[in-house]
Order: sequence, then C-alpha cells, then structure tokens
Amino acid sequence: MKSVRISFVLVLILALAFVSAPKADNHQSQSLTIVWAEWDPANYLQELSKDFTAETGIAVDVVQIPWPNFQDKVFTAFVGKSDLYDIVIGDSQWLGRNSQGQNYINLTDWINENIDVDAIYGPAMTAFAEYPKGSGTYWALPAEVDAAGYVYRKDLFEDPKEMSAFQEKYGYALAPPTTYDQLRDIAEFFTRPDQDLYGLATWYSKEYDGITMGFQQVLWSFGGSYGDAENYKVDGYINTEDAAKALEFYTDLLQFAPPDAPNYYWAETLNAYTAGKVAMAMNYFAFFPGVVNPETNPISHDKSGFFVAPAGPKGHYISIGGQGMSVSSYSKNKDLAKQYMKWFMQKPVQEKWAMLGGFTPHKEVLQSDTFKTATPFNEAFAASFPYLRDFWAVPEYAELLEVCQTNWSEAISKIKSAKEALDTIARKHEEIFEDAGYYDE
Repeated sequence: MKSVRISFVLVLILALAFVSAPKADNHQSQSLTIVWAEWDPANYLQELSKDFTAETGIAVDVVQIPWPNFQDKVFTAFVGKSDLYDIVIGDSQWLGRNSQGQNYINLTDWINENIDVDAIYGPAMTAFAEYPKGSGTYWALPAEVDAAGYVYRKDLFEDPKEMSAFQEKYGYALAPPTTYDQLRDIAEFFTRPDQDLYGLATWYSKEYDGITMGFQQVLWSFGGSYGDAENYKVDGYINTEDAAKALEFYTDLLQFAPPDAPNYYWAETLNAYTAGKVAMAMNYFAFFPGVVNPETNPISHDKSGFFVAPAGPKGHYISIGGQGMSVSSYSKNKDLAKQYMKWFMQKPVQEKWAMLGGFTPHKEVLQSDTFKTATPFNEAFAASFPYLRDFWAVPEYAELLEVCQTNWSEAISKIKSAKEALDTIARKHEEIFEDAGYYDE
C-alpha cells in the first residue's frame, strides 16, 4: 500500500512538472529538408537559409546529391512516396513528369494569393514554374535561373599583335563575337595545336543533356525547331535544311576544340579554360565564379571577360539553365515549405541571394546596377534573359532527350550525316508522342 502511495505521488509530481514546464517554441523542433544537386548554388542557399532559421526558428538542411545521381535519387524517392524531402529543386524538364505523376503539389492558387508574379521575370516563371506552358498552372517557383554563356581570354583578345593579325586575316576587328560566324572565325584564329591552344570549348558530351544543351541554341538560331508545341508534330521542324546546316556547323566547330572535346560538358569546358587550353569556353553562368577565383583559375582569373551566346542567321536563342523550387507531395511539412518559398521570393532575400552568388529571377534585382556590377559576368547574364528557350518540358522529356543525345552524338562522330540524325530524331520523337497519346483525337 505504501509503495502504491509513493508511486501515486511520483506520478503526480511528474505530471505537475510537465504542466508547469515552460512551453518550447513551436518551431524549435521543426525543420525543412531541401534537396538539390551538388554545386556552389546549393552552398549559397544553405548560407542564405540561416536567415530564415534566425527569423522563424525553423532549421533548414540543403541536401546535395552529385549531378550524375541527382535525378535518379530524387525520382527513386518519389517512386517510394518518401517524405525524405520537403522541397525539391529540380530541372525545368521535370515539371511535366512530376506534375502529371502527382509528385509535386499544385501551387497555382497559393502562388496567386501569396507571390507577386509580376515581380518575377516572365520567362523564368514559364520555364521553371508553369505546366502545361501557357496554362497559368504553377508547380514551382524559380530558384536558380541560369543560362549558357561564354568566357574569353581578354589578354589574348586585347593583345595588339593578335588584334592586328586577326584584322588582316578576317577583315574586321577582334572582339567578343556577336554572331556564330564570328565565333567560328575567332575559334579558328586561336587554334594552335603546337602551342596546346585551341579556339573553343563547348558541350559535346553524350552524358545526360550535354550536347543537347550546347547544340539546341544553335539549332534555334539557325531557324530549326524541336516541333510544334501546339500539336507536337516534329517532322518538318527538327529535320529541315536549316536544322541540318546548324548541326553541320556545330560539328565543324569540333576542329577548333581540344582533342578530347567530344566528352565535354560543363566540368570539362571549365577545366579546359582554367588550364589555359582555350581562348573561349561556353558554360552555365553559375560556374563562372570558379573562373574569376584565383585559387581555381590561377592562369586567367583576372584576364577573363564574358559575353552573351551569339546570334545565328535566323534568330537569337540561348539554352536556359537552372531549376525551380517545388513542394513534394509526400512532405509532412508542406505549410512550412510554402512559408520558406514565400520568404525566399521577397526582394531583400533575393538581393542577398544574388549577393551570395545565386542568380535571381526577380526583375528589379536582376536589372539593378548593383547586380550587374557585382561580378564580371552578371551583366552578360542579365543581357541573356530575353533570348532564353527550353527543351520539351513534357512528361516524356527523358525519352525525347535520350533520342537527341544519341543522334547528335552520332552526327558529330560522323556515324550519321546531319540529315540522317535529324530524320531519326523526327521519326522517334513522333513515335514517343504517338505512344503517349498526343495525337489522339
């Protein structure tokens, strides 16, 4: 009986202690997990998120996955309906598959009520947030807006002897090219294998979307197209004479690149440039901080200039890069995720995002002198925006992309002619659309 009385007293004491204990802040034990690829912008976001934690008490963990495994790991988590990730920062091409597959939540009403869409650059919302295109249905907000751009060796371009020799050979002044014809001339001029110097490093890799991101801007600028976005017809768009000329031109540029150029994507072009092997290199602007860093580019960090991807004979288009920020359908923290996204899109936060090295979709921040002068490459990045265009963003994008990667690669390897490669793409793309029911009445 005594032991029962003692037990009762202990229970009473513990209960009173629990009731009288000060309540913890509701956010103290709350946290968000954001998944992104492993690169510098993810580090910038982790740093930026410290401000969100300071304001709200909500911890933020930016999980980084190496690029080669990024898509597979995230999609595997979706297949298992895992709640591991609250916010997913994924490629624009993911929108179709993950909206149709119900892996992203529909953010349309929430965005219209909570986000000033007019403050965001229109092409960024279209590319990273909207699906289907033109529908006004949103599944994301732009996180990192990127574009393909070029870096060049100012010390070579501004050398009086080089300038004089170029003028004599080509009949115009040596300067950053504004057209693809000029790009070819300059690449040819600086190709000197005996000096281990080449004119250009651009993307030819068969891995993931390498050659597609490099070539498609040439395709568009020469008058080619992936197809009709209204009816998904491809034949007569991607395999036209203009498209063939574009692929032949892109293949021709290989002679002005280092011998291992068929394997080049962003890492390889960056390495070729920082090693002093090329006079010009194409890359995403997000990787240019490594170009101006003396630790990663001791040769030309202070001798580098930047320019907008050139125009072609029938237009001016540039491959869009970057990712959108979506809420996973399987997250247990959807409201917190929305709270974070609303915070992220505020102008002061976007200003700091840009200051840290992120590329903002906010119009005022993007066009401000503060942003344009913050780095040697920001002005060229801002000037690229009007020309951005994207690959198909339909659920079948992975199958469409694989066909392109294979056939562009076979064309540059001379396994197929440009026309044969393009005809194959047209046929296989229409087969993919047919099987998916796009042509059903």
